[in-house]
Amino acid sequence: MRKNIILLASILTSSLVMANNSHDHHHQPSTEFGKDYLSSMVEMHQGMEQAAFAQNPDVSFAQGMIVHHQGAIEMAKIQLKYGKDPEMRQLAEQIIQAQEPEIKQMEDWLNKHNEKIFK
Repeated sequence: MRKNIILLASILTSSLVMANNSHDHHHQPSTEFGKDYLSSMVEMHQGMEQAAFAQNPDVSFAQGMIVHHQGAIEMAKIQLKYGKDPEMRQLAEQIIQAQEPEIKQMEDWLNKHNEKIFK
C-alpha cells in the first residue's frame, strides 16, 4: 500500500512539473524512436492529468495507473521496434507481460464501480 501511495504521489508530482515546464516545441526529437517516445509520453501524461480530477482517490489511482501502465507498454513496444540490446528487449517484453494483467484488474475495478476508464 505504501509503495502504491509513493508511486501515485510521484505520478502526480511529475504531472504538475510537466504542466509547469515550458518546453521549446521548436526542438523536436530528430530520430524516429525519439518522436515515438515523445508522442507516447505526451499521451500518457495527458491521461494521468485527467485522473487527478476524480473525486475519489481510489478512482484517481486506478484511472491514472491504467494510463501510466499503457504508457509503459507503449514505450516497451517502441523499445522492441527500435532497440537492439538483448537485455533491454527482454525487459521490454517483461514490462508488457507484467502491466497487461494489472491494467485488466484496474479496468475491472473501475467497471464494477461504474467509473470512467481513460485510454
